Amino acid sequence: METMRLTMGQALLKFLDNQYVEFDGVVNKFVKGVFTLFGHGIVVGFGEALERYQGDMAVYQGKNEQGMAHAAIGYAKQKNRREIIACTSSIGPGALNMVTAAATATVNRIPLLLLPGDTFACRQPDPVLQQVENPSSLSITANDAFKPVSRYWDRVVRPEQLMTAMIHAMRVLTDPADTGAVAICLPQDAEGEAYDYPVEFFARRVHHIARRIPTRSELEHAVAKTITKKKPLLICGGGVVYSEAGDALIEFAEKFRIPFCETQAGKGAAPWNHGLNLGGVGVTGGLAANRVAAAADLVIAVGTRLSDFTTASKWLFQNPDVDFLTINVNAFDACKMNAMTVIADAREGLQAFGAALEAAGYQSVYSGEIETAKAEWDREVDRLCSIDLAQGLSQTRALGEIAKMIGEDAVIVGSAGSLPGDLQRLWRPVKPKTYHMEYGFSCMGYEINAALGVKMAEPQREVYAMAGDGSYLMLHSELLTSIQEGYKINVLLFDNCGFGCIENLQNSKGIPSFCTQTKFRDPATGRLTGRDMPVSYAECAGGYGAKTYTARTIEELKASLASAKKDTVSTLIDIKVLPGTMTDGYESWWRVGVPEVSENPDVVKAHELLVKEVSKTKKF
Repeated sequence: METMRLTMGQALLKFLDNQYVEFDGVVNKFVKGVFTLFGHGIVVGFGEALERYQGDMAVYQGKNEQGMAHAAIGYAKQKNRREIIACTSSIGPGALNMVTAAATATVNRIPLLLLPGDTFACRQPDPVLQQVENPSSLSITANDAFKPVSRYWDRVVRPEQLMTAMIHAMRVLTDPADTGAVAICLPQDAEGEAYDYPVEFFARRVHHIARRIPTRSELEHAVAKTITKKKPLLICGGGVVYSEAGDALIEFAEKFRIPFCETQAGKGAAPWNHGLNLGGVGVTGGLAANRVAAAADLVIAVGTRLSDFTTASKWLFQNPDVDFLTINVNAFDACKMNAMTVIADAREGLQAFGAALEAAGYQSVYSGEIETAKAEWDREVDRLCSIDLAQGLSQTRALGEIAKMIGEDAVIVGSAGSLPGDLQRLWRPVKPKTYHMEYGFSCMGYEINAALGVKMAEPQREVYAMAGDGSYLMLHSELLTSIQEGYKINVLLFDNCGFGCIENLQNSKGIPSFCTQTKFRDPATGRLTGRDMPVSYAECAGGYGAKTYTARTIEELKASLASAKKDTVSTLIDIKVLPGTMTDGYESWWRVGVPEVSENPDVVKAHELLVKEVSKTKKF
């Protein structure tokens, strides 16, 4: 057997450089690069390999481990999970900074390869700098924190273990049903140890991503259930996007006259103005989808996790005869809501189910409900986007103007706060892959950093990060990386002086505003109820080298957007919006834990309402 003597770090890099995926006959290089933030647990071992041999992979210098991992998630999501950028870090705090990103990737079913440095496998110098010591087991390190948030976890304590570890890592990263974060922990001594690796380990390896087709029995059961129903509703989830099944969804909906609605991950798979597209559904959804969902007698959920925001905490579907049917490549997601399952790729499942349903002569019995609901909702969106207030700029008005000015090809990126709700309700994508929302984890700080990843994935498009002031303060490190690398992103920062989304939730349950506004401490009360803190986020970003603007009026916003389009460096528009001017819920409900007893009568009333609404929900 021909061998090649390499360190574990060198072998890891050479292996990654030769991984490819094939989907529908198209072959892509899978690992396009590596984000790194060097520290003592990685810079000498794997870092030496990166410095000596990069192959066809670029190396990017991150500024915060979580931030660069979010950028990698944004890249993989925009590439429909067929290309990734790996992330490596030092031990201890550097590694632990990536745990939040690992959870974000796993919850959203996005492949993310993490290569955190680790302590010494030999243990001779223990404890080393930044080592977490657990007295119950010396084998436990900080990197064990990745276990609950990873789809696959391994620690390579001997250089020859790298081979099985990486084959299993690629198995998970390239499996649409099982993908998420993969953490391969690299003890710093093992990184530098040499081994005679078989040359075949480094051969070009093509991972074939197959479209799983449904079984005949699944289709027969699905047809038998559907033909007993009169008013079904389709839910378009992220699996429709990754499967590139938007056209198949539209064809299915048109053939049987079944309206469809969208999750945050599924939004944009079909144009907003299609006659059967009712828009967002659930807690952050709109009136059209939620009203039709309440009356539907069959919900056909395609490629969705059926999270609490999609189902309104299992409350939304009020028809006593409603049943659920899912088409999903992931059996874990498919069985939710006690659904009848079709385990299949979204496109293959829709096409096969459609053919079987057509043979059965099925047709829904909707009359004018779909058109009426859609027309009413369109008028409401137009109203929200044209609200002018004498006191200042409303958030919905700002979004309406932004939508007009940035163009249909631009990509918007969001994740947390009140903006995901406003965007799912108000944003009107016409072209695919222009609506990029991470709402499985709703991770504050994702927006700006992921926007860099999206721009790296599609450098020809303008990319806009939609972030609140809270998210900006949480994490915006890779804004600097975007400037360093010459990837222009546009940050639209909505400053409402606090955490407005959570303040709304707080107030809606009878609790006065408390620790949700960005104010100075009032000496008289001892609480954070003093005057507002005036913050110039434009000055902050300007210090990094970004081109910045501040907008307090609609005229200033228009001028800023027009100018930012012409800029060649990353931009930030500091948009000062009035607090409380986001959209509200539209005939939806979200379950949160309201105190059962309280001295505040408003809280007691909120709990009584909770008990009432819980009685209307599906139990499993």
